[in-house]
Amino acid sequence: MPSLIDLRRRIKSVRNTQQVTKAMKTVATAKFKKASRTVAEGRPLWHAAPESVGRLAGWAGPEVHPLLSVRGERTIHVLVVTTDKGLCGAFNSNLLAKTVDFLKTKESCARIRLVLIGKKAAHFFHRLPYPVDRSFADHADKIAAGDLAGLARDLMDRFQSWETDAVYLAYTEFKSILAPKITITRILPVVPGEIAALTAGAAEGWPAAAGTAPDWEPGAPALIAFLLPRYVRSQIVHAVAESRAAEQAARMMAMDSASNNAEDLIDALTLSLNKARQAGITKELLEIITAVDALKT
Repeated sequence: MPSLIDLRRRIKSVRNTQQVTKAMKTVATAKFKKASRTVAEGRPLWHAAPESVGRLAGWAGPEVHPLLSVRGERTIHVLVVTTDKGLCGAFNSNLLAKTVDFLKTKESCARIRLVLIGKKAAHFFHRLPYPVDRSFADHADKIAAGDLAGLARDLMDRFQSWETDAVYLAYTEFKSILAPKITITRILPVVPGEIAALTAGAAEGWPAAAGTAPDWEPGAPALIAFLLPRYVRSQIVHAVAESRAAEQAARMMAMDSASNNAEDLIDALTLSLNKARQAGITKELLEIITAVDALKT
């Protein structure tokens, strides 16, 4: 059995760790409130955009803009959004595992290139044979809007110059604190009926949009050319914002669980300490009684 000094040191160490986890939970809660507010404010636009842009693209037709060009997937880019820091449970590992499964389904028919946001993704894919074109491995939680806009432009330029045939997003969408959703969706090319849907391959056809075609003003090419770059950029911003909210929710839950586990461990160690101390007292009493009896005889 450990000595009393060892037990007291362990209790003190666990209690210090519990203070850290409680502080981290408080910080994560504050960040989560801010991130969830950003997501709640942007979701009406982000969720309505795919359907609206898809309908307009269907009316316009694939020949109006290069971003609407559907072709065989010989080369694809996958944008993976993770975190810089750990201590958020299985948040990153679940996303990376599902992303690898998706890449394995694609690597037999297409060359895969990666764009990474987050230190965890950079460290993970460093050990795998997939080439990385761009990586935001430092301060991904503070990545600027200008950097995301530049990333969107770079991916669109690669698609229009035929360097890539499709662009996918892999991120964790915040649904609730207890149930985040891992999402892998294609953002390029823009195809009606397939935007914002989980997909495993490129569409070979071009579905026609339902309803009455609009009267274009100033014209379909000009309007589509104005909307599509903004749509692609907004979907990347959407993925990053959702990932931030889901990350803070996961960290908040992980730190709460760690604090509760620390409390249970403190209780168990305190019980062991009390038993050891009582055993010591009992031993001393027995020695005194034995000595007294020996003196009497």
